Amino acid sequence: MIDAGLSRKETIARLAAIGETPEQLDAILVTHEHSDHVSGLMRLVRKFAVPVYTTTLTKPAIDWEGYAAAKVETFQAGTEFTIGDIDIQSFTIPHDAIDPVGFTLKAEGVKVGVATDLGYMPESICYHLRGTHFLLLESNHDLDMLKVGPYPWSVKQRVMGRRGHLSNDGVSTFIRDYLDTSTATLLLGHLSEHNNHPEIVRLTAAQALEGRGLATNLVVAEPGRQSEAFVY
Repeated sequence: MIDAGLSRKETIARLAAIGETPEQLDAILVTHEHSDHVSGLMRLVRKFAVPVYTTTLTKPAIDWEGYAAAKVETFQAGTEFTIGDIDIQSFTIPHDAIDPVGFTLKAEGVKVGVATDLGYMPESICYHLRGTHFLLLESNHDLDMLKVGPYPWSVKQRVMGRRGHLSNDGVSTFIRDYLDTSTATLLLGHLSEHNNHPEIVRLTAAQALEGRGLATNLVVAEPGRQSEAFVY
């Protein structure tokens, strides 16, 4: 599992919806220390003793008090490691956290990419996402909605910055210039509830895909809703 930002109860319910249980988890990979990615981590670790993998710099940024028995494996951002039969490649992402990373995961000839919480798409990330069959990518905000939205200007600047979050337009640029033809499914997620709308995300990305002539399956993960399960 990648990140644990939901409550333990909600995580268990969502695993059950796809026929899985917490006891079946081999590991939790942590992308960065922000609360929406780790707020449910400790309760899962305490209840089910799931090993946690995080970067060497991110580990001390997470409050482990009271969880001294937690099994935490650390790695350097950019390194590759294996859990079970899954080969995992980490890569640095531009976000305002201590040492944020994204991941690609390979097993049985299938490559999955996960990249959220990033202000822009540097070529290094585009390189790592080559050859992905399934890609989860952030499409956080619509620029016009963000500019007139309820956030203070300082927060708007943070979101729009190069260490903030990826906009719908940023996703479209990636699709037009870099999305690999091997990507059978593009799942767009991490949508802002205040500064975006699923239909805007869907329309913007669909236009970019159409411009490339790609038949990629486009799915938008709506805030607060569990998406469908994908099997390869």
